[in-house]
Amino acid sequence: MPRRLFKITPSRLATWLDCPRRYRMTYLDRPPPSRGGAWAHSTLGAVVHNALRALFDLDPPRRTPEAGARLVDRNWNGEGFRDDEQAATYRERARGWVADYVAELDVTDEPVGVERWVSVPTGRIVAEGRVDRIDRRGDELVVIDYKTGRNPLTVDDARSSPALALYALAVRRTLRRHCRRVELHHLPSGEVAAWEHTEPSLQRHLTRMEEAADDAALATDTLAAGGDPEALFPPRTSPGCSYCDFRRHCPQGQAAAPDREPWALLAP
Repeated sequence: MPRRLFKITPSRLATWLDCPRRYRMTYLDRPPPSRGGAWAHSTLGAVVHNALRALFDLDPPRRTPEAGARLVDRNWNGEGFRDDEQAATYRERARGWVADYVAELDVTDEPVGVERWVSVPTGRIVAEGRVDRIDRRGDELVVIDYKTGRNPLTVDDARSSPALALYALAVRRTLRRHCRRVELHHLPSGEVAAWEHTEPSLQRHLTRMEEAADDAALATDTLAAGGDPEALFPPRTSPGCSYCDFRRHCPQGQAAAPDREPWALLAP
């Protein structure tokens, strides 16, 4: 019997490559283990994404910098911040990031998609995900991903991102239009890191994704057949263990990296 296609998303694939144990706890264990509390940088990123998504629900004349700032207020969430004072500081920063970003946009240029779900089946996987924004540039589509992290991004970040390559492949399959260019828009710095993929570069990304998905699928099937979860999904420790949602359940991760405050990854 042919094997069913294994579904992956960028976050699922990244979790498997980062730490198989965290992958198991996130996607396979039922009931799932309890998670840690909210992280302020994740809260901030979600607020900015939600504000920009809501911006494009407005008519073009209403897509002003002031409207963007108000949408930050409307979508604000203070979870994970040290205290009300820190939350207020970053709320104001996020208002400024979004307002400045909107001021540089051609708001009359309607996106092809906002928070658009796209998917592409291959011979071995179904790769799918939600794209922050899809623009049209001439006869081609462009994948845009918003970022709010601590560090500015480089062209190499755009070139090497499996998520952006997956989105480009899925956009062209879902929307039946050519798509090679991917962009990371870093709102704190206002910088854009872009890469123009070639067919060989997209194929290399796809091959690596399929190989990783094969490994994850094999471990998942073996676990379902009674395999040892600790052997199939070992921890892969790194400094990122400080920020793992399942840190409390992982002695190896606790030994590998110190505890961090929930606001430690906020952009300075």
